[in-house]
Amino acid sequence: CSISYLVWELNNQPMKKREFIRNLGYAALAVPMVASGWEPLPEPTTEPYPESEADFWARIRGDYRLKPDYINLENGYYNIIPIPILQKFVEHVNEVNYQGSYYMRTVQWDNKKRIAARLAGMLNCPEDTLVITRNTTESLDMVIGGYPWKAGDEAIFALQDYGAMKDHFQQISKRYGVVCHTVSVPNHPQSDEELVSLYEARITPRTRLLMICHMINITGQILPVRKICDMAHRHGVEVLVDGAHCVGHIPVDLEALNCDYYGSSLHKWLSAPLGAGMLYVRSEHIPRIWPLLAEHKRAPQDISRLNHTGTHPVHTDLAIENAMDYLQMIGLERKTNRLRFLQRYWSDSLREVPNVIVNTPEDPARSCGIANVGITRMKPKQMAELLMEEFGIFTVAIDYANVKGCRITPNVYTTTEELDRFVTAVKTLASRS
Repeated sequence: CSISYLVWELNNQPMKKREFIRNLGYAALAVPMVASGWEPLPEPTTEPYPESEADFWARIRGDYRLKPDYINLENGYYNIIPIPILQKFVEHVNEVNYQGSYYMRTVQWDNKKRIAARLAGMLNCPEDTLVITRNTTESLDMVIGGYPWKAGDEAIFALQDYGAMKDHFQQISKRYGVVCHTVSVPNHPQSDEELVSLYEARITPRTRLLMICHMINITGQILPVRKICDMAHRHGVEVLVDGAHCVGHIPVDLEALNCDYYGSSLHKWLSAPLGAGMLYVRSEHIPRIWPLLAEHKRAPQDISRLNHTGTHPVHTDLAIENAMDYLQMIGLERKTNRLRFLQRYWSDSLREVPNVIVNTPEDPARSCGIANVGITRMKPKQMAELLMEEFGIFTVAIDYANVKGCRITPNVYTTTEELDRFVTAVKTLASRS
């Protein structure tokens, strides 16, 4: 007896309610159960973290529940949350649900402000210049859309920048008459000065805002942010930095970078739950930026007026602190070194292979955990599909600007044995090209 038939019968024939419910139960039993692969969270472990490097990272891998169907080399979009952070997150969900409106009307803002202050300390900026947002796109679009534009003002960004922000620049161009100029960042620059000059060449007396990536998301290239900011400031131009992949990945010192605005996603390399980001605005600029959503009775200098998000999952904000605790346990320098080691482990093995193109600078200082690799005469989409279908390796295809290949983003749980399988797979595909 199908559910649709029972509904028809209920609508077209006299039928007792009890009989209908009984038949509906039989129909539900006939529906096959779908296995999701999800399992309950394991009990918290008290196993210590060993001192030796090999044992330490093996123990860290034990903090992750990994799907056995494939090797995940696409951690850049969203980092899987380690079990210790995930357990705390579930506790926060339960506690907020337990307290209900009481929590929402009493301490939610105090907690968010306290966690933002700790994050500001980690990033070396005044606590009254940083707010927690939902992601990098929201953070940067808040500046792009809220900037006090006038017709004829000019903005500069790169073809390799993230699509959502480029789209927003095009929107403000149509709305306010802003003129947008673009540059194309080379995959293998010869020097910092080459990159600085690239942006400087597009600056005019009408240029107001320049957007750059701290780490280009499609190649992993790290740009000389401080040098670009110093150059732009000499011309009276403000700098918006896309640091989506940097917080929790490499050291970020906002005071040292000397930028005007900085946004990042905390659900990437900090491993906070989905829907966590941050925005930094230099103190003197805060009153000039219009909020994305209107806030009630806040002083112009109060950065929290830029942070009205309505009712949202506040337990995500609470888990940011647990993510910082976990990073502190590992040590940022140790994590950075591990991610750079993993990237160099596979990329150095492929740089001289025929038909293989590594789209990330060879200089170790110009990248960290992210890199991009392509195969001549093979579309990135096909490469990604073959890696998954034939070798069980999950990546993401990149095919725009001057970047054609797959972005490879291992994480701290990735093993060299898994990367050996990836290298072998790429060599196999390249031999067919």
